[in-house]
Amino acid sequence: MPGPTVYDQDDPIVGASGLPVVESMPRRSPSGAPHRAHAVAKPTRRERRALRKQRIRERPTPVGRHPKTTIFVVVMILLSPLWASMGQAATNPALGPSPGSRLTEWVRDHGGGGIVTWAEDTWYTWHAPPKGGKPAAGAIPKPTASSSPSTLPVASGPAHLPAPAAIVPFVSTPTPGEGQWHAIGRTVDGVPTMYAAYLRPNAVYTSLVTGVAWMDTKLLSAQLYAGTSIPGTGQTFANMAPIAASASTTLDAAFNSGFRMQDAQGGFYLDGVTAEALQPGAASVAIDSSGNINVGAWGTDVKMTPTTVAVRQNLDLIVDDGAPVPGLNQNDNIRWGATLGGKVQVWRSGIGVTADGALVYVAGSGLSIVDLADVLARAGVVRGMELDINTSWVNFTHFDLNPGVPATADNGVRLTYDEVPSPSRYFYPLSRDFFTMSVRPYTVPVATSHYRGN
Repeated sequence: MPGPTVYDQDDPIVGASGLPVVESMPRRSPSGAPHRAHAVAKPTRRERRALRKQRIRERPTPVGRHPKTTIFVVVMILLSPLWASMGQAATNPALGPSPGSRLTEWVRDHGGGGIVTWAEDTWYTWHAPPKGGKPAAGAIPKPTASSSPSTLPVASGPAHLPAPAAIVPFVSTPTPGEGQWHAIGRTVDGVPTMYAAYLRPNAVYTSLVTGVAWMDTKLLSAQLYAGTSIPGTGQTFANMAPIAASASTTLDAAFNSGFRMQDAQGGFYLDGVTAEALQPGAASVAIDSSGNINVGAWGTDVKMTPTTVAVRQNLDLIVDDGAPVPGLNQNDNIRWGATLGGKVQVWRSGIGVTADGALVYVAGSGLSIVDLADVLARAGVVRGMELDINTSWVNFTHFDLNPGVPATADNGVRLTYDEVPSPSRYFYPLSRDFFTMSVRPYTVPVATSHYRGN
């Protein structure tokens, strides 16, 4: 008769599942003395994982057998309106020059302004410009015979402003041509309508170059164009992008306006419609029915008149009485807007008027609010304000064309070599408002002969 089965205490019993079975009853030793078996080691992680997978595979329903996939599919279905909205934004050129900038606009429009500001602040902090260094080759054009505009009166031709004096550089050893003017844009009977100059905005970040455009307001008229989302209050305005073909033959320049209205701390008036209430004391660009443009504090320097057709406000003046206003602080991101923390040099733009009425636009990739004010003042501006900021929105396009040649999406020229937005942006629907400068009507005088025959 066979004896009792003897188990080695070091050999665990293996169950049908292939895993060790922990014995709960005492076993007997070869001598017949009962004793309690030692506890068997717990299953390994791999074994436990295999057992879980086996149990999932044995569930009766597809949902039970694929829980993670089911949850993912359900979430994707529930969020499908969100994905569709984001996809439409990412492919909509009116929202910006790149998918990233378009999605940024989408996030801002859906309550994510704080997230965007944090992300941009982090990015700019990691990509702060280096101190010192030299400008990129060609960033500052070399001086030419035409770099020093003539201030001699023109015997015949259109009435125009005196050409601007060269800008004194901020660095102790200027690059040849730094701060000197070059004719750009169209001409009227041989007289330039605009000039551009390039210089470094401070003596610290000496590899960065800022562009300055000077515009003759006797030869040029101004116009404000509304965007599809700025002012964003539902009105339809006569002038909205794209620029009409009828305006293209006189178009001389187009450039960005100010912040989104919820960030501008000011108002918007166009075509007799007050889309956003105008704020007393706010920095304002005002345009009348003759295309004359002015910049100043609302209610004092500029006011509503019967001929006013457009007013665009943005924050407060940064230049007044020909000098930067007291209290400018490059680390202040409250008074001057949520400008990426205000602690790094970023793309900024500004606009102002000189004592004789010329319009000056300034833009650069590495400007603090203090730098922007300094450049405006040194370019002769008596009252100036900040416009838009950041890579996707700062853009000045000029059209170096012969009289009567239409401006198109393909023949615009950026003010600075490193501007990101394409000059073509103004010829397609655009979410943000912008300004244009166009050549005023002018008829070349008919030459008369003073010869008297016998």
